[in-house]
Amino acid sequence: MTNFAAVSLPREDFDCLDSNVSASAVVRIPIRALRVAGSPRIAGENLEHVRVLADTPDELPPIIVHRQTMRVIDGVHRLRAAKLRNQHDIAVRFFDGDEADAFVLAVRANVSHGLPLSLAERKSAAKNIVLSHPHWSDRLIASVTGLSAKTIGEVRRGAKVPQPDSRIGQDGRVRPINSLEKRRQAMNLMRQNPNLSLRQVAKAAGISPETARAVRARLLRGEDPTIRKPSNVKKVEEKRQPQTRAPQPLPLPDRVTIMRYLRTDPTLRFSETGRTLLRLLDVHAMSNDRWALLVRNVPPHARGTIAQAALECARVWRTVAEQLERTAP
Repeated sequence: MTNFAAVSLPREDFDCLDSNVSASAVVRIPIRALRVAGSPRIAGENLEHVRVLADTPDELPPIIVHRQTMRVIDGVHRLRAAKLRNQHDIAVRFFDGDEADAFVLAVRANVSHGLPLSLAERKSAAKNIVLSHPHWSDRLIASVTGLSAKTIGEVRRGAKVPQPDSRIGQDGRVRPINSLEKRRQAMNLMRQNPNLSLRQVAKAAGISPETARAVRARLLRGEDPTIRKPSNVKKVEEKRQPQTRAPQPLPLPDRVTIMRYLRTDPTLRFSETGRTLLRLLDVHAMSNDRWALLVRNVPPHARGTIAQAALECARVWRTVAEQLERTAP
């Protein structure tokens, strides 16, 4: 069986669909093996556009096909044009992913190039994406559909989708939806039990330890942590209260929490490099008990060799971490 190469959603804002796919990734597939279904186009294909493509003397660009279902994700008009040309096969790039992600790719592709989707089709597509990806922010879905974030918000309210506790933004960061309510929960926990640690409060209220620290600081100053302060007031206070000592490092989230956030990051999930990193990191997300069990069951004669290999892996990961920290924005 031929080993077909795959195309995945690119990392930067889902642009340049073919930029990370080499020429060897293009394969020719019999037209009869392909399916046309689930298109974001409500009105179907534009026959005039199909005829224009069929009359073009140049080779048609490769279409994108969902490998698992053989459904055309991007390029239905090119497929119809190839049939008018009496072609028996067509150039294809494959996409590996689930149906929901395939639909996102189809929408993005038909917004950024080719015959653009109409406003009604983009709004309909936005509703589908809101339903399938409720954890995506309005701005992130807007970047896919070519609509404004305000319009996505209206679509979300109309769809009446159950809201998650947080959403993923265009920058890949996870942010709570109702941060003031979570701050209120943290404030009540601190008042009920002042002996709770910042980590305990953060876990119970669903906020970061840094936010819990800010809530406690405002409580100690007699302020209400649930009232937002203007940004200029914060800057003035920072100037009035210079630090007399270096700030203490904040406690880091555990490996399981980090991996849970990373797995929901679309810029990682939809790129081959990102998925490779997630698989590598996932190995290290095991609990300490499982690591201890592995160590106990290493044969005595192999312990020295495995220890050396582990140290070498640690050096490689340290180098990776240092490079990422130097290039972090």
